[in-house]
This record gives sequence, C-alpha cells and structure tokens, in this order.
Amino acid sequence: MPARELQQQLNTLREQLEQNPPLTEAEREDLHLLMQQIELELDLETKTKDSSLADNVNLAVDRFEIEHPTLAGTLRNIVQALGNMGI
Repeated sequence: MPARELQQQLNTLREQLEQNPPLTEAEREDLHLLMQQIELELDLETKTKDSSLADNVNLAVDRFEIEHPTLAGTLRNIVQALGNMGI
C-alpha cells in the first residue's frame, strides 16, 4: 500500500498549500512541479530505481525545513513513501 500512503501525503501537502503559507511564488511553483513529478510516478507505477525524484524531494525538505516545518514534515513523509515503493 505504499502508493496509497504516498497519495495521502500528496493530498496533505496540497491541503497545506491551499492554506496559503507565506511562500514566494518561486517556492510555490517549485512545490507544484515536484508534486507533478510525484504524481507522474504514481500514474506510471514504475518500479525503476530513479533516485532523482527522491533527491528532488530531499532538496525541498532542506529548503523548507527552517521556515516551513509543517511542509518539510510532509515532504519527509513523501520521501519515506517513495522509498517504500522502491523509487
């Protein structure tokens, strides 16, 4: 069920973004692009070991950890779910 867990985390992140946290337009756009990449992985249900997606999410965690810890926590959960899926 890792795909379902990942989808739940994406939904949580989407809800958090809808609450309009104080993000720059660039930060908001970066998160939306990252979410699109994750959704593509879910749609494809690929089992390839593409670490670039997990790396991108980890970079986002680092970027948002100080000023937006709630978003960073959700992103960490996404990294975990990706790992559970073998991505």
